[in-house]
Amino acid sequence: MSLLNSFVTEIRLITFLNLQAINAQYASELKEAMARVVDSGWYLFGKELTRFEQQFAAYCGVEHCIGVANGLDALRIIFRGYMEKGLLLEGDEVIVPSNTFIASILALSDNRLTPVLAEPDLRTYNITAESIRNNLGPKTRAVLLVHLYGQNAFNDDIRILCRKHNLLLIEDAAQAHGAYHLGERTGSHGHAAAFSFYPGKNLGALGDGGAITTNDPEMAGIFRSLGNYGSKLKYEFVYKGYNSRLNELQAALLSVKLHYLDRETERRRQIAELYIQHIHHTDILLPVVLNREGHVWHLFVIRSVKRDRLQDYLNQHDIQTLIHYPTPPHRQLAYAEWRDLSFPVSEQIHREVLSLPMDPTLTDESVLKVIDALNAF
Repeated sequence: MSLLNSFVTEIRLITFLNLQAINAQYASELKEAMARVVDSGWYLFGKELTRFEQQFAAYCGVEHCIGVANGLDALRIIFRGYMEKGLLLEGDEVIVPSNTFIASILALSDNRLTPVLAEPDLRTYNITAESIRNNLGPKTRAVLLVHLYGQNAFNDDIRILCRKHNLLLIEDAAQAHGAYHLGERTGSHGHAAAFSFYPGKNLGALGDGGAITTNDPEMAGIFRSLGNYGSKLKYEFVYKGYNSRLNELQAALLSVKLHYLDRETERRRQIAELYIQHIHHTDILLPVVLNREGHVWHLFVIRSVKRDRLQDYLNQHDIQTLIHYPTPPHRQLAYAEWRDLSFPVSEQIHREVLSLPMDPTLTDESVLKVIDALNAF
């Protein structure tokens, strides 16, 4: 029986993510912020960046936030910073999930570090202390913990393991702004964390943007210098750095949207709970939630051995879905040297995953239409 009430006669195309509708909620504030930046005549390293960095550091519960151009740069700069500090050397191994987005691995390759792919938990899609332990070697120096799909991957077992083996713990929090573990938010669990503000993220800019968070004042200074050509003082260059800066406009827009992030996260959780409570098709596996506050639902990812058929079926019913991600890193042409490696858990995940519409502006009626379609598949 349909979950939709009889008075609901028609719902138009259900988009995967409607950025126009999301930003329209705050249009007047966003336009005011834009006008403020334009009128200021100051477009880099100004008051808007300082304000946002302070706000986001406070939100994450850390001492320092450094705005950069994008999430990949945030990761690249973090690892480069620890190499400049001498805590990492070329060829050192970094454990990283085998099912992550390619950016996590590109940041390691770019710094001539060696990615060691670790299989995730098939229930949560995140790596665990056990999978980290199984991949430890004499050259392991760091763990890149990816909070995939919005679920916090951190726990005390991982913290203890990293401390025991003197490993750097770096968070890839690009998909998990504000996810908790025992009262601590992502971005505060490890030595440093990378965030992306790509428009489709839970906290999305109106263009590219990223940030690094840390409690280490020395590393914060190194990260900031690396993002500004390697300069601490104008025209004095300590490092061979990058040009990677979060500009005033994006910082001002992010300050507006940060104010509403927790409200949008709560709506994402409500949508996820509707999906979990009412999808009951035997060919569909639902995500496992370890803790309500620990998941911010950047993506709602189901699995099915009939994934491709299911996606076609939903498309025919005007429901947009995406696949995150169709091809695992070790099967990408960019890493052809890994072509003979086998990661069966990751390969299964990439064959079966399908992301349902997850948008804080979705109505309950639209969510129930998705559920009805899935149950009738």
